[in-house]
Amino acid sequence: MTWFESIITYFQLGFSHVIPLGFDHILFILTLFFLSSNLKTMLIQCSIFTLAHSFSLALAASGLIIPNANIVEPLIALSILFTAIENIVHDKINPWRLVLIFGFGLIHGLGFAKALNEIGMPKGQFFTSLLSFNIGVEVGQITVIGAAYFLISKWFSKKIWYKERIVYPISTIIACIALYWVIERILFPI
Repeated sequence: MTWFESIITYFQLGFSHVIPLGFDHILFILTLFFLSSNLKTMLIQCSIFTLAHSFSLALAASGLIIPNANIVEPLIALSILFTAIENIVHDKINPWRLVLIFGFGLIHGLGFAKALNEIGMPKGQFFTSLLSFNIGVEVGQITVIGAAYFLISKWFSKKIWYKERIVYPISTIIACIALYWVIERILFPI
């Protein structure tokens, strides 16, 4: 695989790991989005998340740590459940949320590592492939944010009923899905 082919291939793999294959990742990004639909705030949260998952993904992909999927996968589901419930309980972003997002990013990165290890990394192009994969994931996340913003937030976030009719119901549905995943991933490990 040439350097350019590596960039394209791993960018596409990163993007497709979010859209369309990463339903749990999409739901996590949406839970981040719905607490604050301000695009700047959302992009900051997303960037902190990406920084964290890039770090843990690099450690796991290089073999420095070996994540246990039976622990990581339920924790990913718990992170989605937690942020969905937080959207219902809180009405603004607290400063500690960024620390939590970083921690959740570390966990999600370990989940990405499993997918990346199954695919494998080309010899001699580890950094290029890893960086391309992370950029693909980030572009996928920004695509989800953009879609949510232009389909929902842009039109309705200033309405007095926005939280009641959009944020709370969507967050509740996401929380129910995440709770199901937590139970499923604990009872029926990979």
